Amino acid sequence: MPTIFLMDIEAPRIAKKAQPGQFIILRIDETGERIPLTIADFDRKKGTIAMIFQAVGKTTAKLAALKTGDAILDFIGPLGNPSEIEKGGMVVLVGGGVGVAPIFPQARAFKEAGYKVISIIGARSANLLLWEDRMREFSDELYITTDDGTKGHHGFVTDIVKKILESGTKVDRVIAIGPPVMMRAVAGVTRPFNVKTIVSLNSIMVDGTGMCGACRVLVGNETKFACVDGPEFDAHLVDFTLLMNRLSMYQPEEKAAFEKYKCEREGCTC
Repeated sequence: MPTIFLMDIEAPRIAKKAQPGQFIILRIDETGERIPLTIADFDRKKGTIAMIFQAVGKTTAKLAALKTGDAILDFIGPLGNPSEIEKGGMVVLVGGGVGVAPIFPQARAFKEAGYKVISIIGARSANLLLWEDRMREFSDELYITTDDGTKGHHGFVTDIVKKILESGTKVDRVIAIGPPVMMRAVAGVTRPFNVKTIVSLNSIMVDGTGMCGACRVLVGNETKFACVDGPEFDAHLVDFTLLMNRLSMYQPEEKAAFEKYKCEREGCTC
């Protein structure tokens, strides 16, 4: 059963303004929770926003169950600050798991800005790799890694990042998006080389406007709000331990809600 889904949402006003690095917040119905999802792509002519997500909880499972033509009650964006993309240089883009999706619009934008783009995409296994063809289109070099060795390099994205940096290649910036443990590992590899490294933080978020404070993260010993100060931050200043601890705060409640939802769909009496 697939757990990763691609969904195109008709939202012309958002598509008109969306930039790489930004996100949306959606609410499926009146009783649903608000969840943030990074914009994977946008088509200004068609007026659509593309999202890639993994159905791991109640809300993402309900989202995955929607059919063509269904409506979402709230779809707000674009939120957050766009990625900083100056003219020219060398950038290494690292996408892990579904983090490949938000890396894609950055690859396209950096290529259009005159950068040499080296992309590294990774997943646990070959059947979980995303958008290889799309990433190849806008990359001067594309490396693939899988944890189990079923495609590309048998190992982690950090192995390739380290190899590139150790080769003496001049890299102006590394951008990593994926699971926090992966982003932390990339930051650990780039720190000794003093290469500017940016990560996109997927902290718990509610309103997306900086009012609730739920998305607070510690960056350089300062409290920042991922929704309005980010979502992109200097990886070498992020307190990843605090980020991961906060992300796991509601796991028991999330698991219980997901199990209840599955029971209701399957008609069981749990």
